[in-house]
Amino acid sequence: MSGRDSREPEPPATLRAQQEALAAYLRNPAEAPPPEDLDDRGRRVYRRLVFNNLKGLLSSNFPVLRRSLGEEVWLDLVADFLAEHHAETPYFLRVGEEFLAYLAGARGDRSGDPPFLLELAHYEWVELALSVAEEEPGEVSADPEGDLLTGLPVRSPLAWTLQYRFPVHRIGPGFLPEEPPEQPTCLVVYRDRVDAMGFLEINPVTARLLELITEDPAPGAELLRRVAGEIGHHDPERVVAAGADILADLRDRDVLLGTAPPAGPQTGS
Repeated sequence: MSGRDSREPEPPATLRAQQEALAAYLRNPAEAPPPEDLDDRGRRVYRRLVFNNLKGLLSSNFPVLRRSLGEEVWLDLVADFLAEHHAETPYFLRVGEEFLAYLAGARGDRSGDPPFLLELAHYEWVELALSVAEEEPGEVSADPEGDLLTGLPVRSPLAWTLQYRFPVHRIGPGFLPEEPPEQPTCLVVYRDRVDAMGFLEINPVTARLLELITEDPAPGAELLRRVAGEIGHHDPERVVAAGADILADLRDRDVLLGTAPPAGPQTGS
């Protein structure tokens, strides 16, 4: 049986092994040993480049969160993310998703983190996700002048309904709630036809109306009567009258794009 002479030097590490060793060190230099063939200056340069690039990406994606936490806490959070999370994608535009996955998963509820941390991060990520979404309102078939009560309201694919425990749209350095209010916060975040971003705080009734428009399309008046029944309102027609103004406002904001065109008569050959 033949084998390598124990006096022979070990073969050089593979490129992959070298990359993994360098990556482990750059992620967490306090825990991983530095690569032997990289001098102190090189280590500092690479570490600074990696950390600063990640910090820059996250700071641009989550500016309110950064200001709300303060610079020292924010830098610690970025360092923890780099050390503890292994991303599933190499694309810069997906770094925000990876950060959310870290906050919701590996980080969990950590002592010292504000209770709104994950929700505020999600709200800021939604704005980024909508700003780069490929859907275009102009590609949706809808009559922009259609009657929203008698026709089927059409919702924009770039209008997302969100519900949070905390009023995330109000959080900032001057407002850092420690307890959520009794009522949840319902929001619509949207991108309009000229690519401007906007948000609208809505009540649970309007949130339910938008949900029905998406999941069970019907004429607007019918959907409003259904909502009136669900909330036990004594006068459904008052709900319809008030709802007409709500539907019109949502269309003005491009949350609704108009009404679905009526189905034409079937013709045979």
